[in-house]
This record gives sequence, C-alpha cells and structure tokens, in this order.
Amino acid sequence: MKRLDRYILFKFIGTFFFAVAMLMMIIIVFDLSENIDSFIKHDAPWYRVVTDHYLTSIPYFTNQFIHLFAFISVIFFTSKMANHSEVVAVLSNGISFWRFLLPYIEGALLLTLMSLYLANFLVPNLNEVRRKFKDEYIERLTKSAGRNVHLQTDKDEFVYVEYYNVQRDYGWNFSIERYDGHELTYKMASDIIYHDVDSVTNGNWRIDFATERTIDGDREHIVNHRRLDTIIEKLSPTDFYNMKEDFEEMNFFELRDHIRVMRQRGTEGIRNYEVEMHQRMAQPVAILILTLIGAALSSRKIKGGMGMHLGFGITIAFSYILFAQIAKAFGVNGVIAPVVAAWIPNAIFFVLAVYFLLKAPK
Repeated sequence: MKRLDRYILFKFIGTFFFAVAMLMMIIIVFDLSENIDSFIKHDAPWYRVVTDHYLTSIPYFTNQFIHLFAFISVIFFTSKMANHSEVVAVLSNGISFWRFLLPYIEGALLLTLMSLYLANFLVPNLNEVRRKFKDEYIERLTKSAGRNVHLQTDKDEFVYVEYYNVQRDYGWNFSIERYDGHELTYKMASDIIYHDVDSVTNGNWRIDFATERTIDGDREHIVNHRRLDTIIEKLSPTDFYNMKEDFEEMNFFELRDHIRVMRQRGTEGIRNYEVEMHQRMAQPVAILILTLIGAALSSRKIKGGMGMHLGFGITIAFSYILFAQIAKAFGVNGVIAPVVAAWIPNAIFFVLAVYFLLKAPK
C-alpha cells in the first residue's frame, strides 16, 4: 500500500507544480504585454523587471490560486486513473475508499502548510520588493491622505497636519495635543515637521519653529524653538498617506499588530485588514476541502470521461472563488463579521465535501 500512496502522492504534487508552471508562463506573457509600455516609458532596468517584478510575482500568484491549482490537479490525475480502471483495481483488492483517500489528504496537508507559509511570511516579504518596483515603474501605490489630517496616536494624544508631502517627507501646520481626561495638558504647534529618514527609530522627527505649551491647572509654561529634534513614538510618515493594499507587505504578526493599533485609534478601513488576516488562515484550509471534493468526484468512471470531470470540477472551483469574493465584499462593508466572511465559503464547501464523500463509495 505504501507504493500506491507514493504513486498517488507523486501524481498529486507533480501535476500541481506542472499546473503552476503552465499558468505562471501564461500570467507572465499577459502581464508583459500589458505593462511593457510602462517599462519602456519609465526606463525600467530589465534585470529589475525580471528579479523584482516577475520572480517575486511567482510565489504571489501561486498562493493566490493554490487551492484552484490543487483542485484541478486532483481532478485531472484522478479522472485519468478512473478512466484507466486503476481506481476500480485498487478498491477491488479490498482497500476501502477512505484508505484510498489517505495520500490525497497527505498531499493536501503539505500544500496547506506551504500556503500558510507563503501567505503569512514569504509573500509579504517579497511583496516589499514587488510593490516598490510597481510603485516606481507601473502605477503609484501611495497618495497623500489629503489636507487637514487628524490622527489619534494614543488614548489621550491627538495630531493634526494641514498637509503632508509624501515625496519629500515633510508636513506643514503641525500640532500635537495631549489630554488628561478632558483637560488639555500639553500642546505643541509648528510651521514645518520633517521625518528623520536617516534615523533607525521610525518615530524621530525634526520640528521647525515650534511653540510648546505645558498646562498645569491655571499655570501655563510656553517655550519657543527654532528647531526641535524629538521622538513621537507612535507617529509614522505612513500615518499621513494612504498606500494601496499595504497589508500585502505585512506578515501575519505585523498585520495582527497593525489591526490592534488601528482599533485603538478608531481608524477607518480596519475591516479590510481583518478580512485579510482571517483569509490568510481560511484559504489554505480550502485546499484540503477542495481536494476531498475533487477526489470524490473524479474517482468514478463516468460517461464523458475526463472532460466531464474537468468541466464539473472547474465549475465547483470557480463557484468557490465567487463565494469567497462575495463573502469578502460583505465582510469589508460590514454586512457580516470579518471572521465569518473568511470562513463561510469553507463551511459551505465542507458540507458539500461531506455529501460527495458519503456518496462516492456507493
């Protein structure tokens, strides 16, 4: 039986990586045809096009479609086994259908672990390079948060900037206020604030023409500064501009911490980040669910052969993607909780998997 397990596992993993390789070539061809004008227009070095854009995109797109790759791979090689009567031969030798599924489960678990690593660690690290290239040569991913930006950086600390220049890392008409309950205890206002880009500490700022007011009851102390180098621990330049889908550059722990900070500040758009965090855990589990559905569907020899199996399988795979996108939209817009939005497609298709698995041995 171990030989059969190795045979099925080899077929599963081999077909999976073959499907990945084929689709990656198609994606690269279409992407190159779409973006070649931007590469030429912005004088993008071709070695960076290859290393910073395409090589870093392979793990990204692999993880985006990994559950689809796994499902189609199972449908493809299992239907071939069924058409060659290999499945019938296995079951005729006294091996139960549930035992037959063991190598499928092992292969799916390997791909699930691979997807968890890709989604939560490797891809976010590579996305820093990929998105930096994209920002320079394809489309701008960063834009100013606009004028009159108000931020809550801590429980009793509030920051205001009239405008922040993203390219030069400075803002003007800056103020910071600290409260004790409802009482103002400290306020600093300045004409210009610069971020110290050479500093190791992200919170280092240079403030020009600043006025500090410290208030203690009825007493007020005022100090004027021509230049002030200070640390505002919970203030970062990224607070003053928006980066399109910046969660793509955060690993799981960074994303979790970022959500906690957003929740403390009451920042809008937090649901995008919460849905993303839960989806990074839910989508790898979908590999196991879809693998079981694929094995149950394609293990029976039917009229129409592999074509019918593939057609039915692709319909189910794209139905899952459709459900996942609809649920994500509901989660982002607050119709359902983010955790529900991420996991409800898995719950629905798990019920479908149980149905097909119970029906398959008959």
